[in-house]
Amino acid sequence: MIQAQDTIPAVELQIMGDSGPETVNSAELCKDKKVVLFAVPGAFTPTCSAAHLPGFAASAEALKAKGVDSIICTSVNDVFVMHAWGLANGSEDVVMLADGNGEFAEALGLTMDASGFKMGSLRSKRYAMIIENGVVQHVAVDNKGLDLSSVEAILAKL
Repeated sequence: MIQAQDTIPAVELQIMGDSGPETVNSAELCKDKKVVLFAVPGAFTPTCSAAHLPGFAASAEALKAKGVDSIICTSVNDVFVMHAWGLANGSEDVVMLADGNGEFAEALGLTMDASGFKMGSLRSKRYAMIIENGVVQHVAVDNKGLDLSSVEAILAKL
């Protein structure tokens, strides 16, 4: 599992651009910036839609006031689902990063088997991290519920 002082791995992911899906590199997204990156097990799922994403979206200004340059949400969902979910529950301040094949979650060592919930055997754990210039400064993983990776917990660590 990725830990503080580890470098964010370089994995090709997707975001929705003006003309459709665009490929981006996770390491490049974090280069020369202070980033808060959080992950959810699935877009449009109850806790993720009711609290996790909306919390970060509503607190974008507070995060920026603490020096955060970019707020990124990722999930093992395709770019179309992530884009639609961002429009429904997020804000323009949150980058919706699609990890469609789970390669980023695997590279971080933060996968889980959600087949018991009929969500597939490869999903991302719920987590949040603070990254400075591509280097993880803090990582918090919630194995159940939303506590350690909430926006309130991350704001307290900034």
